[in-house]
This record gives sequence, C-alpha cells and structure tokens, in this order.
Amino acid sequence: MTQPSSAKPEKLRILHCFRSPVGGIFRHVRDLIHQQKAQGHSVGVICDSNTGGDYEEQLLAELEPFVELGLFRIPMDRSIGPRDVLVMWKLYSKMRNVRADVLHAHGAKGGAYARLIGTLLRRGKSQNLVRLYCPHGGSVHYDRHRLSGRLYFGLERFLERLTDRLIFVSEYERDSYFAKIGETRCPYSLVRNGLNKDEFAPVIVNDEAADFLYIGMMRDLKGVDLLIEALPLVSKRLERPVTAKFIGGGPDLSTYKARAAELGDEADIEFLDPMPARLAFALGKTLVVPSRAESMPYIVLEALAASRPLLATRVGGIPEIFAKNSGALIEPDNLDALVRAMSGHVTGTVIGADFEELHEVVKTSFSAETMTETIMQAYRDTLNS
Repeated sequence: MTQPSSAKPEKLRILHCFRSPVGGIFRHVRDLIHQQKAQGHSVGVICDSNTGGDYEEQLLAELEPFVELGLFRIPMDRSIGPRDVLVMWKLYSKMRNVRADVLHAHGAKGGAYARLIGTLLRRGKSQNLVRLYCPHGGSVHYDRHRLSGRLYFGLERFLERLTDRLIFVSEYERDSYFAKIGETRCPYSLVRNGLNKDEFAPVIVNDEAADFLYIGMMRDLKGVDLLIEALPLVSKRLERPVTAKFIGGGPDLSTYKARAAELGDEADIEFLDPMPARLAFALGKTLVVPSRAESMPYIVLEALAASRPLLATRVGGIPEIFAKNSGALIEPDNLDALVRAMSGHVTGTVIGADFEELHEVVKTSFSAETMTETIMQAYRDTLNS
C-alpha cells in the first residue's frame, strides 16, 4: 500500500464509467460527482443508454450541469458478447477526447471497458492516466463452483493487471475478492458508502402505509421472489391480510407481477415505479431487504438514517452496518426464517435491532463527505505513485 501524499491537491479531470444508471452504483456515482464538482474538479460520465426509466432519466438530466466533461450514453449489454467490440471502439473515441487524469470504473462491465480502454490510452497521449476500479459486488457475487463464476473470476484476475488501484466498499467485498479472485497485486482502498447530512431527518409514514415495503431492483438476487412468497404465509400466521408495496424496476418485474396476480387475495401487493427513497419510506411501516447477495447497500443506510425500522438478511456488508445488532439479521434464502421474522416483528414477539442506536452509528460512520475525501486521497496516492 502506498503512503498518503502531502502534496497540494490539484484540480483533476475525472471520468466515471459504469454500465447501469440505476440502484446503488448510480447513487454512489452521483454523490461523488456532486462532491467532486464542489471541490473544483472537472467530471464526466459514461454509461448505458438502454437501462432505466423515467425516474433515472430525470436523475441524469439533473446531473448534466455537474458533468463538465460530458455525459455520454452508449448501448451496453449486461453479458459478454460480440457487440462489446463495437462498444469498445465507440467508448475509446469518447474517452480519448476527454483526456482524463482519473478513469474511475464501477461494476464488472464498466470496469472491463474502462480498464481495457484506459490501458490503450496510456500508450498514447494519456500516459499519466490512472485506472481505478470498484466492483460494487458485481463479479464477486458469482459462485466459484460454477463455470460462469470461474470465467468471471479469471477475467477479473486478468484485468487486475490493467488496474492501478482497487476500491472496495465493504470488508465483505474485499474479503470475497481475495477468496474468489486472489490477493490483489495492486494497491487497494476500503471506502464505505456514505450519506448526505440532509438524509438524517426522520421520515414519518402516511396514514395508508402498507405493513411491509420493498425498495430496489426487481431481481431474484435481491430476494424479491422470496418476499412475495412470504407474504401469504405471514397473513396466515397473523390471521389477517398483510399489505406490501414493491417499489422499483428491473428484469424480473413482469414475473413478480404475474406471481402476485396468481396469489390473489392471499397477498395484498402493489407495485410502484421507482421514486426517491425518502418518498418511498413514507409508504410502508417496515422496510424488508431480503437479499441473497449485497455489497454495501445504500437502501439499508438510507432507511436507518431516516429512522425507519427494517428487516434485512445477513449478507454482504449489512453486518458491518448493524455491528452488535447483527443478531437481528435474517438467514438469507430461507423462506421460513423470513416469515418468522416478519410475523414476529408485527406482533412484537421477536427482539429486533436497536434502530435508535443504528441511526447514530450510520450518522457517525457513513458520511458522503468522508467517502469522497477518502476516494480523492486514493486518486492522489495513485497519481503520485
């Protein structure tokens, strides 16, 4: 690991590259851009043009005044395929013209594009360009015993040779990378996600709030299918119908809507389009995060900052947030455990987490300002080395 430099910070040209402008990665990048722009740096963005809906389009439009180096959107496929060659060529021309000092890649696909192209640029007129990569979960969620997992881990190991620094957002992400891909051969930094000061005001639920609330991507990886199956079982235990609102978009949304329709009166489920988290919190009494895999989920931090109770699984970096309250977390991919936790939470028969204490933990330890400054220090250390 390189030692922090005492050199005077310079104004940098920073280009963020990621595939999907939705969810936690997009939130992370937006926070960084606002903070970096406020510090006087010039910032740009490259991302996919096919992902997201009206809400994400609004967020991108709001971002435009802050991206002096440009906001470039190009169709990018989630999986590896022949079209990646054409995408690489288009991205190369964009990145070459930006002449960035720092190429900050986020997520597996964005990380592959940025590091390959960044390496080509370093052979030209951008010899001082540094390539940083944050997995944000991504490849490390794959199973090492499956062929797909071994393929992605092999690619990550190769791409590490084209990386000047790795950034991990949780100890879980770092340790999973070490276990599945190997000890890093380049420097790395551990930088946890953080929130802005205005996010720590309590959110009060409205009069028609549902019993349970889910906010996030509509994917099996997030455990949405499990939560849908749990709802009629919770109703049966409580001997009354429970209500739930699901807020978000994603590849499996139509499947979930069809399953909810099949359940009929067994579960009172409503699906809503993506919206700001603090608006969504007012629509449900208890947030449920039933994920099978996570890294350092913003939605957990946001809920605790807003003083909202939540039920979450023991995955990824969530135990790092809950710390001594981790005993209240739920075993992942376990329908019975989820049903017991949801039922017990409503009846008060299960001892849950101390949410007042967790609010203070997040307020003290998960700051967007600290997150940005630690990342800026990682940039400077990498440039100076």
